[in-house]
Amino acid sequence: MKSLTDLTFDNRFARLGDAFSTEVLPEPIAEPRLVVASPAAMALLDLDPAEAECEEFAQLFAGHKLWHAAEPRAMVYSGHQFGVYNPRLGDGRGLLLGEVVNAAGEHWDLHLKGAGQTPYSRMGDGRAVLRSSIREFLASEHLHALGIPTSRALCVTASNTPVWREKKESAAMLLRLARSHVRFGHFEYFYYTRQPEQLKQLGEHVLHCHFPGCLEQEQPYLALFREVVERNAALIAHWQAYGFCHGVMNSDNMSILGITFDYGPYAFLDDFDANHICNHSDDSGRYSFSNQVPIAQWNLAALGQALTAFVEIEALREALGLFLPLYQAHYLDLMRRRLGLTDAAEGDEALIQRLLQLMQGSAVDYTNFFRALGDSAPAQALARLREDFVDLAGFDAWAADYQARCAADDGGQEARRARMHGVNPKYILRNYLAQQVIEAAEQGDYGPVRELHAVLSRPFDEQPGMERYAERPPEWGKHLAISCSS
Repeated sequence: MKSLTDLTFDNRFARLGDAFSTEVLPEPIAEPRLVVASPAAMALLDLDPAEAECEEFAQLFAGHKLWHAAEPRAMVYSGHQFGVYNPRLGDGRGLLLGEVVNAAGEHWDLHLKGAGQTPYSRMGDGRAVLRSSIREFLASEHLHALGIPTSRALCVTASNTPVWREKKESAAMLLRLARSHVRFGHFEYFYYTRQPEQLKQLGEHVLHCHFPGCLEQEQPYLALFREVVERNAALIAHWQAYGFCHGVMNSDNMSILGITFDYGPYAFLDDFDANHICNHSDDSGRYSFSNQVPIAQWNLAALGQALTAFVEIEALREALGLFLPLYQAHYLDLMRRRLGLTDAAEGDEALIQRLLQLMQGSAVDYTNFFRALGDSAPAQALARLREDFVDLAGFDAWAADYQARCAADDGGQEARRARMHGVNPKYILRNYLAQQVIEAAEQGDYGPVRELHAVLSRPFDEQPGMERYAERPPEWGKHLAISCSS
């Protein structure tokens, strides 16, 4: 394991030059103190978890100190925001400090959010607040624990620096990790500003650093686009299967790596609602839960447009056409697993859709339903779950078909339970739980957020004594208004 001073930097993106980013130093926040750190994320940098207790740890991730080999840069990009093209965005409150190489030879971006103003702050103060920093930290590490591709979060640092949003709040910083911070919007920026040399330079960087296998193909850029389509099909299938709502699927929030990226007003479904809108600023419901599939395809089309400089349009359209069937295949596989089914049958898609339709409007807790379904044999589990449904006749018909579907599995209930509990979490990041630990942290009590992080890092385990985190939310907890404001 390494200490903070032993990190090795190799700043490949910074070497692309000033057309791609601007050199900016972080602005320190006052009286920094560690709120929470992730040992699992620290391990990606080979860092000893004990380093989080050092005074220098908080100082580095609050802008007071900087590694000699770091090269802080604010990245420039553009993107479509709620369907409207914004020609110049960029890191308005974050800095790419540099790229650390671990013992396995992996490059990890160190990105500090809330680091102060940059040329891309657009009248903003460049700060992040404590609540948004805690929310992104918890979600990043929880989605990873669920097996959903995501950026990672190393730590949150709090301060006494005041910032104003809807009210006076405290500034904080989040250290985010990812193998790359290149977005769809990076390609859009150089495409729409008609900088073909820089667009090609960006493409070559992405290919060489992150998709080297595509360089062996006859058309590397087409292979790159196809790979991004495939990764996003798998990613969105995971979101839909586990009830995750991103909230702001702008093209500048879409990672070229196909990972969950730029957490804002996200939410996991409590009661199942296909039309759930987690961002109270989304008046039209563009980014509702049910719209995440077509919006992902829309964003991929926007990326494909930027790649027309390298690939024929028809070839790009053909690759984009892979998205929906790939998504459907991934989603069906995930949902079969969640239902404890060990093989595929022709009627599975209809069986799944019937269940979701029965859940809709019945106030059925999405996470707890699947967990309880595996607790005991199908007949016993279904008898207990039946009372949660409004359409009892419809549920009984579905239950009979589901039991018949399960009858082919002769592995026994213990094997079924282990199999289902391995994919159906007991603990999920509910908005009301996040709100409770945020309120405690704002009063200086960091114990609750650390405990919640520890619980969510093992979402499939029973964890005796922590059952309260698996309870259905109170009614007030289902209707929290979450905005983009951070």
